[in-house]
Amino acid sequence: MAREGFFITLEGGDGSGKTTVLGRVAAYLQNHSMPYLITREPGGIEIAEKIRSIILDPAHTAMDARTEALLYAASRSQHLAEVVEPALKEGLTVLCDRFVDSSLVYQGYARGLGIEEVRSINQFATGGRMPDLTFYLDVDPEVGLSRIAANQDREVNRLDLESMAFHQKVREGYRQVVESDPQRIVVLDANRPIHMVEQDIIQTLKDRILKDF
Repeated sequence: MAREGFFITLEGGDGSGKTTVLGRVAAYLQNHSMPYLITREPGGIEIAEKIRSIILDPAHTAMDARTEALLYAASRSQHLAEVVEPALKEGLTVLCDRFVDSSLVYQGYARGLGIEEVRSINQFATGGRMPDLTFYLDVDPEVGLSRIAANQDREVNRLDLESMAFHQKVREGYRQVVESDPQRIVVLDANRPIHMVEQDIIQTLKDRILKDF
């Protein structure tokens, strides 16, 4: 029986560089003949992408925090069932931009719903599936938001319009989540140039996952 693939996620505040780094890590895996799938949350499949459009629409400023948390969990459940689990069963390395940790931080901590309450919602939505390895790209919110402002090609979503205080709380929330699972989550300084973050991720992959190949 083929070995199940590895589930790797990238986390971080807005403008941390996750999407860029994810593409570069995927290129590295491709160059080393490692079968992989790159995906994102919320989204990654038709139903989940439709939910994404509802969540991130800048016009939906009236959305209640609980509604937001439940929509993320619903999107995640569909994405996991249709995309992530089948790919892992085929032995692919799944690279995912955000997963449960984002909900714990954004809705659980920053929105004030409670990290454990949001964890419970997602435990049901995912059947307890968590990544094998998570990279948290830690960036100063001012740096991250300035990158977003400078990137005219990037979509501006509802979360980008939140106050600086909200983005500071997101960073605080990530620190709490990291403390709760330090073996799974690797913290990287994302205030540095992207290529340095990329190098650290690839070295960690070599040490912890790719050594068996």
